[in-house]
Amino acid sequence: MSPAPASPDESLVDPGSTLTRSQRLDRLPFTRKHGKLLGASGIGWALDAMDVGLISFVIAALSVHWGISKGDGSLIASAGFAGMAIGASVGGLLADRIGRRSVFALTLLVYGLATGASALAMGVGALIALRFVVGLGLGAELPVASTLMSEFAPARIRGRVIVWLEAFWALGWILAAVIGTFVAASGPTGWRWALAVGLVPAAYSLVVRWGTPESVRFLEQKGRHDEAESVVRTFEKSAGPGTGSATDPVAGASTTVSAVAPAAVGEVPAADAVRTGGIWSKALRARTAGLWAVWFCINLAYYGAFIWIPTLLVERGFSLTQSFTFTLIITLAQIPGYAVAAWLIEVLGRRWTLTVFLAGSAVAATCYGLADSEATIIAAGCALSFFNLGAWGALYAIGPELYPTAVRGTGTGAAAAFGRVASMLAPFLVPVLVVAGGQVLAFVAFAIAFALAAAAAFTLPEQRGRALAE
Repeated sequence: MSPAPASPDESLVDPGSTLTRSQRLDRLPFTRKHGKLLGASGIGWALDAMDVGLISFVIAALSVHWGISKGDGSLIASAGFAGMAIGASVGGLLADRIGRRSVFALTLLVYGLATGASALAMGVGALIALRFVVGLGLGAELPVASTLMSEFAPARIRGRVIVWLEAFWALGWILAAVIGTFVAASGPTGWRWALAVGLVPAAYSLVVRWGTPESVRFLEQKGRHDEAESVVRTFEKSAGPGTGSATDPVAGASTTVSAVAPAAVGEVPAADAVRTGGIWSKALRARTAGLWAVWFCINLAYYGAFIWIPTLLVERGFSLTQSFTFTLIITLAQIPGYAVAAWLIEVLGRRWTLTVFLAGSAVAATCYGLADSEATIIAAGCALSFFNLGAWGALYAIGPELYPTAVRGTGTGAAAAFGRVASMLAPFLVPVLVVAGGQVLAFVAFAIAFALAAAAAFTLPEQRGRALAE
């Protein structure tokens, strides 16, 4: 016989306070505690990006040293994305059942150990199998990390905080480009040493498991109210006197706090959403369909382009070192892309920011396909990096805001999983398009995918400044 559910006062509200725990978190300023959580999540995010980025350099190196075909390269890349599709779906479900923090740590451990083992692969078959296992961890980590950070970030800057989190992707990809340029390209065994660096996430998983707080909203859903209250108080204490709830003993006297809009009109309670169909319930199905469409199209274009850019540059006649150096320069443009997106997302809102950056990605992809000199290749590539990664930042900010707590991990994970289907197809699609119409056709196809994603993004509800639905 299950225990009776707690009353609202017992489950959500600190005795003597008129605010729920979620409201108390939403109305805090960005504190040192938030910064530590962002840093811990961001490092995991950067390590994920490093791993994804490294494989593009490894494929290019193996095409030179092992003479692997485009088909083999496509299989290596797609095996990882197949694992990511499954990992994202399963990871989101597990995050709603056993907690965001536990799944986050587990994913780091899985893909860190598998990446390290990949360095010992003696053939393409072994590398493909290990990349699938790597993908299981990679796919689960991203939606879980963004969900955890969304549930702690103050409502008025939540979108900006998630773009900051996504900006760690640029740091990881830059690190991958540096390792690719100076390690993977160093000789016949350079790619092995590059993959060996992937063991770092396995060690970092211990830091995440013991140093990261569990989501307050998740703890309340599971009836762990004492733990939830303890976590909220640590954040209020970090904010200092005068910034807690109205009568919070840590903050002291009554204080005026910033207003936060309620969840979007028409949002259903979590229990109703689960009972009437979860993320495909009547109240949620339109936003789920729109989100899935964006995820599919952006994955198809992004991974189709960036996994193959180093190899395609080699085919244009550039040396392996030149190819990796150009890719490193192009990757650096991701940083200002994230910075501008982080600013715009709280000015224009989520929907407009995502739409604008996706439209910019479409134009940049077309320009890259038409580029015919070193200068134009680098300029168009930088523009593609700028707009595409800014769009990714906005997308990760939007996802968790569309769902109530009980299905938030499931919703974000399922969208990511559907997107990974496109990332599996992309490595195989590129060689076919290049044979049919050269690199121009390939990048025009990516531009069309970005344009379709922009159209789908504009159908999503605007959630700027609103509290997350309970």
